[in-house]
Amino acid sequence: MDVTQRLSFFASLYRVDENPDLGMWMLYFTILGLSILVYKLGFALKLPLLKSVVIYLFLGFGSTVLTFLGIFLPVAEGLVVAALILIIYKIRLHRSKQAESTES
Repeated sequence: MDVTQRLSFFASLYRVDENPDLGMWMLYFTILGLSILVYKLGFALKLPLLKSVVIYLFLGFGSTVLTFLGIFLPVAEGLVVAALILIIYKIRLHRSKQAESTES
């Protein structure tokens, strides 16, 4: 069985099968960045500094686990879709608030 056919899009884009060291780091930072983006767009609250540090440490640890799953499963692709949905939601929310404030 050919492993390259089973790789997810980002894993094959970063050529994890040919250069595992660089490919895995690039996949890790992609998943970490997308996780932070999804967290900020959908779930972030104004927290004290120490609590924010704890949140980002757990995001980093979780991204490590998700990176290993992301080799064959579409983890990063799902995070891209979640980020796009949240971006669309934030844009629509901003526009509706602007329209509401101009009506008043």
